[in-house]
Amino acid sequence: MTAAIPAPARRFADQVVVVTGAARSIGLAIAEAFIREGAVVVLADVAEAELQPEIRRLRETLGARVEGVAADLSTEAGAAALQERTRSAFGPASVLVNNAGGGVILPFLSHTPDTLRATIDRNLWTTLWCTRAFLPEMLAQRYGRIVNLGADSVRNGLADHAAYNAAKGGVHGLTTGLAREFATSGITVNTVAPCAVDSEPMRRFIRDQPELAQRFLSVIPMGRAAEVGEVTSMVTYLASREAAFVTGQVISVNGGSTML
Repeated sequence: MTAAIPAPARRFADQVVVVTGAARSIGLAIAEAFIREGAVVVLADVAEAELQPEIRRLRETLGARVEGVAADLSTEAGAAALQERTRSAFGPASVLVNNAGGGVILPFLSHTPDTLRATIDRNLWTTLWCTRAFLPEMLAQRYGRIVNLGADSVRNGLADHAAYNAAKGGVHGLTTGLAREFATSGITVNTVAPCAVDSEPMRRFIRDQPELAQRFLSVIPMGRAAEVGEVTSMVTYLASREAAFVTGQVISVNGGSTML
């Protein structure tokens, strides 16, 4: 017997929401937050082995209407496959959360052509191709919410983040350009830019490289990483109807590591 989704805030009742990079960590938490608010959700990730067990868990524990799509979203074909699968399963999406990412954090001259390409592919190309795939049906509906996951390190110049910041900075720039282009089409485009987030990858990083991790945390005036829920709440707000007059913004969730 499955547990019903709790009734209190169902801001996304019956809306179709797509979350990329959703097999684990922040992306999975974002997807679950939308499910708890009534959304029909498609989770996408390149890691099928991790994705499918989470799909089963969400169906069994929350009674969720949810699908999973395993695809390389850094390619046009992968993003198109995600859009087609979403439409065939649930209909056109009204919310797209471009969370897929993950940089290779190294001093710039320690990067290789492969690590540079991987950083750009995972963060910028995934966002570009998925946005391009889902925008036409949002235009047809004259309604859409695109929320990208950026990085506060673009603003504070965090150590060893130059290549990652190049990719996420592209996401920030895409946000403002699209927001202006589609401002009168019922579509908003915004970015949530977290600092360090208390997730399993961050905890693993602290264990494996404590000195470097401390350098990253030391720039946060609140003295701690963000909690996952502090990031997901900003994502769901920007994806909601009440955020209709918020577009073209890069909003940091950062404990004060950059201000204004």
